[in-house]
Amino acid sequence: MFLGELNYPVVNLDGIGPAARRNLSTLGVVSVAQLLRHYPVRYEDRKNPVPLVLSSADRPAVTLATVLRHDFVHWKRGMALKVIVSDETDQAAMLCYGRNFLGKKLIPGKRIHLSGPFGRKKGELQSGTFVFEEYVEGIEPKEFGRIFPVYSLSGTLTQSVLRQTIRTALDTYARGLRDELPADLRREEEFPGKEQCLRDIHFPDEIIDAERARKALIFEELYHLQLTVARRFQLSDTEKNQAGSWDDTLIGKMKEKLPFPLTPDQINSLENIRQDIVSPKPMSRLLQGEVGSGKTLVAFMASLGVIGAGSQVAFMAPTELLARQHADNAAHLLEPLGLRVAFFRGEVTGSTRNALTEALSAGEVDLAVGTHALFSADVVFHDLRLAIIDEQHRFGVQQRRSLTDKAAFVNLLALSATPIPRTLALTAFGDMDLSTIRTMPKGRLRVKTHLARMSNESKVYEFVRRELQAGNRAYFVYPLIEESEKNSLKDAENMFCLLSEKVFGEFKVALIHSRIEEDEKRRIMKEFREGDIQILVSTSVVEVGVDVPEATSMVIEHAERFGLSALHQLRGRVGRGSRQSYCFLVYAEPLSDDARRRLLIMKETHDGFILAEEDMKMRGPGDMAGVKQSGFLKLTIADPVRDLKVLLKARKHAQKTAEDDPGLLNPQFSDLRDLFSRCPPFDENLLRIG
Repeated sequence: MFLGELNYPVVNLDGIGPAARRNLSTLGVVSVAQLLRHYPVRYEDRKNPVPLVLSSADRPAVTLATVLRHDFVHWKRGMALKVIVSDETDQAAMLCYGRNFLGKKLIPGKRIHLSGPFGRKKGELQSGTFVFEEYVEGIEPKEFGRIFPVYSLSGTLTQSVLRQTIRTALDTYARGLRDELPADLRREEEFPGKEQCLRDIHFPDEIIDAERARKALIFEELYHLQLTVARRFQLSDTEKNQAGSWDDTLIGKMKEKLPFPLTPDQINSLENIRQDIVSPKPMSRLLQGEVGSGKTLVAFMASLGVIGAGSQVAFMAPTELLARQHADNAAHLLEPLGLRVAFFRGEVTGSTRNALTEALSAGEVDLAVGTHALFSADVVFHDLRLAIIDEQHRFGVQQRRSLTDKAAFVNLLALSATPIPRTLALTAFGDMDLSTIRTMPKGRLRVKTHLARMSNESKVYEFVRRELQAGNRAYFVYPLIEESEKNSLKDAENMFCLLSEKVFGEFKVALIHSRIEEDEKRRIMKEFREGDIQILVSTSVVEVGVDVPEATSMVIEHAERFGLSALHQLRGRVGRGSRQSYCFLVYAEPLSDDARRRLLIMKETHDGFILAEEDMKMRGPGDMAGVKQSGFLKLTIADPVRDLKVLLKARKHAQKTAEDDPGLLNPQFSDLRDLFSRCPPFDENLLRIG
């Protein structure tokens, strides 16, 4: 039996009553398998002796001591017992704050097993956090002589109850567990078997045993993840057995009309796409780049290459606002070249929708732009060969596949304006080839970023006023739509009233957020682009896809409430033309350490890829770019940032396993559990994909 098959409820274990069951459920532990994967966060070594003289905060004492006498010290709640003890190396004070009753157990002359971090203060060794047990000659102590695991807890759950429960689960269910790595790979890496790994990580004889088990379990988890990625990649590799067509004629015409040359990265990315499309293998490519680096232009040119060869293209975006902007830009750039562009949205029904779908299926539409409406069953293409998905991290794997399933074979180009760290790209998007645009279009100036306290926002307002008087435009962004009883944060609706009526009364101010009707959003954005509206008050709904070159000021109030990725995307809404632009991060005090660090990083760093790596370090891989919210990636012990070297090694082994096993290419293995029943087994509780 594999670990993932131990789906027995934890209530079956002795000692787990209703309260413990609820507390374990809060920790995400319902089954025995989940209990055994509730790994220790650290260990307390009460086995290997450390005398008092060598003890420190990082190296707790583990010694046999004798109680010498009792003293008392003043503290905020009165007098606290101080027990003086000694071993063969030094004396120390056990400070019993709030535990004066310990005096009855720590009688002078008594010998005790003692453990705790003792540090020198006021001329003596002291500790207020210690554990002890009476020494009885010839009897093994219960709380000493072993290495104790320390777990995260919930509610009234205690370490002793959780330890005993896990030990019972190991003894009852873990005997004879099957290994989840190939035998030759386990031997090559010198990993223990799965049962031994679980015993050593929970109850190691020595710390080195726990470290070896943790290393093996991290590798195993990343190996399964990478094998899943390799499977997706290889299955897609068999879906197309003929080269695609490409024509450069329309691309040449578009280049002639552009007022600027393509950047080297844009040229390289377009060539990557061309080579993919004309090869027998279906393209699955992720095109990522800095905000405003020209990814959409590359995607449009790729569309021209496919459409010029006689096929169709689908371009999908997660929001109607962004999809509408792409449709408008496509109409502006591509229709003069003779392309037929259609916009699909869910609200369009009846005869209008029928006319669009009929034209699409008849091949009378070259480029279909839309939201999730493109997934609909009535959207049928005549000859779809390229699917472009913008802000692809907002769509799961199965959603992407449902679009590519619209034809016998479809090339997939995913765009991301959120730079994805290399570690996350390898982990979550390893089934896709990667193109990166780092260079910015010629003439772009770096956005100047300033920090401002909430009490100094009037100075920011005056600076923005001068920018508006010069004919430029501005964004004001807030974390909330409306006032909340739970906190005192500024909100978009109230600040719209204040800014439009009292601060910037001489300018036209508009409000936009997710609750406003799509038609109204479209009208507001059109007037903002054309200059009829000078100030846009918003939530983070303008984070992606809004392109107004005349906007030179971005004011983000309560900037401490936004993540690095969101701040970088919002800053990217300005600086999209040749004018000098500014971003003001207005924050409220007091700041947490993480918030202060985020703001300082934003002020000093403009490279989105560096920011993405920092964001991932601070927030973890599961919360990057909406991944956590979409349920895309869930790891229990591995960390792709911390364990990058292990990830790369696991990736190499997983790719070799996939290449050596032709069964991985068999379409019948559509379910991951079936796949890993004949390859190294897949434990679906470790990972969620799609």
